[in-house]
Amino acid sequence: MRIHVTDIMDSDVLKKDVFNSYGLHILSKNTVLNSKEISKLVQHSIDFIEIVDRSLTSNSNIDFDQLERTLESTATPKWLPHMTPIYNTVVDNVKDLFDTARKNNKINAEKALTEFDPLINNLSLERDVVSLLLLLNNSDSYTYQHSVQVGMLSYYIANWMGLSDEESIKVGHSGFLHDIGKCKIDHDILNKPEKLTKEEFEEVKRHTTYGYEIIKNSTEDENIALGALDHHERMNGSGYPHGKKGEEISLYGRIIAIADIYSAMISSRVYQKERDLLFVLRELYRLSFDELDPVVTHSFIAHMIPNFIGKRVTLNDGRTGIIVMTHPTEYFSPLIKVDSEFIDLTQERSLEIMHVYF
Repeated sequence: MRIHVTDIMDSDVLKKDVFNSYGLHILSKNTVLNSKEISKLVQHSIDFIEIVDRSLTSNSNIDFDQLERTLESTATPKWLPHMTPIYNTVVDNVKDLFDTARKNNKINAEKALTEFDPLINNLSLERDVVSLLLLLNNSDSYTYQHSVQVGMLSYYIANWMGLSDEESIKVGHSGFLHDIGKCKIDHDILNKPEKLTKEEFEEVKRHTTYGYEIIKNSTEDENIALGALDHHERMNGSGYPHGKKGEEISLYGRIIAIADIYSAMISSRVYQKERDLLFVLRELYRLSFDELDPVVTHSFIAHMIPNFIGKRVTLNDGRTGIIVMTHPTEYFSPLIKVDSEFIDLTQERSLEIMHVYF
């Protein structure tokens, strides 16, 4: 139930995580609200919150394990039945888009982006982006599904960076079309389970320039085309096709690079097993000091990490627990509840999370 902070009663329990207007995580789901917590909400100018139905928490001896199970049993996102057919329709449309681009070296960009826009129109920045992609993800049509996911993630990242909604939508469009040049690459090479030969890899790398040409033939928006051209460029000049460095790389390209890597690493493909999600974010963090734009990458990680709150984890000493709070700068050292003990990984430096369960 949604209530104003002035209507909070002692021992009300938060149903959702609370963030302030800057995106900083304030209080975690399942927090019991008393004077200290209420004061914190007021200090951060939080007006409304979601609390657990008081009929579930009226007993003064709250069984939090039972409460967690009760919440989890009803935690299937309300948006899932609505979003799934929209997502699947857009994925199906990408195949036709690739076929048209291969035959004509251009697409009906307005029609293509109009088909993608229903996804953007239904995205909410309050949603659990981690679960969003996992629940929508399936093992079919990797190339087409990847295009849709990168478009969605690129839109999110642009929003998180403070770009206007109009500009964020354009970044999402560029992310959606970033791999359109793969329509020109032999299907057997794209789906080859073994390591590519040098010649095959050189051909795959050409998808960035193919994509740029197709988009330029289809729309006058240079930025959308540059996103496709630059998404494999790297800040240290090690990328392709032109070995650009730093801000020589377009902003769209720098954003899409991160969405591209994240989507690829969480997906199960013919030649790789899907990676643990925290491992993926750690890898992006590592790359941010050399290959990826650090501002864009850290913004992405900072907004993704709070989505891990409430998830069960295994620590490197074999114990399992629940993430109850995240840290605004030490992204991978949250507060963990193991049985009745709280473990702050910013203090317990010998401990680290090995796996997150979804």
